[in-house]
Amino acid sequence: MTDPPDNPPELARPTAPPDRRPGGRTARIRAQVLDAVRAELGEHGYEGLTMEGVAARAGVHRATVYRRWQDVGGLLADVLDAAGEDDWQPPNTGSLRGDLTALNDEIQESLVAQPSVPEALMAASFRSAQAAHAQHQLWEDRYARCEALVERAIDRGELPPHTDARRLLIAATAPLYHQLVLLRTAPDPQLPGHAATTATLAAAAGAFTRPAQGEES
Repeated sequence: MTDPPDNPPELARPTAPPDRRPGGRTARIRAQVLDAVRAELGEHGYEGLTMEGVAARAGVHRATVYRRWQDVGGLLADVLDAAGEDDWQPPNTGSLRGDLTALNDEIQESLVAQPSVPEALMAASFRSAQAAHAQHQLWEDRYARCEALVERAIDRGELPPHTDARRLLIAATAPLYHQLVLLRTAPDPQLPGHAATTATLAAAAGAFTRPAQGEES
């Protein structure tokens, strides 16, 4: 998973998204086109992404691509929508530190891949309202799935009750985005574990605890 702004703005989608989970030939075409979008985006970035290039790589007539996705923004939005349809679940190693380290390992691997499609999609979201909205929805989905990671830690007694899962997850994963995306530093194999350990210690000390209902903040 990657790390959006804490409170990203809601953005309207100018056009309706494609129907989810189509079947048969429609599903095959969608899969071909979305694979082509990822490949084109990874190789050429947002600026080099074109409807014609996607159609050619996918082996689909460009009229089909225009009819279904309308424009590049529609393609990017559907790529992100498709990511939210998967069966991904957060790691379950038996400890909070282990879970956060494994999660960070996944994030680092995706960001250092060449080309890094997640990084290209993040960049594209600043240029397309449709892609920005879809990216926001994807992050909300990922955060919701990762709440189980925090709930398990509370049940095991590793964290105090009322720990704010969102704040903890952001603290645990933010160092990777800061180093790899903002500073462009070389990947550090120790960083996923170090960031996880820091967040775990802070959370155990109550740094991310919400006031119980009825209490003043």
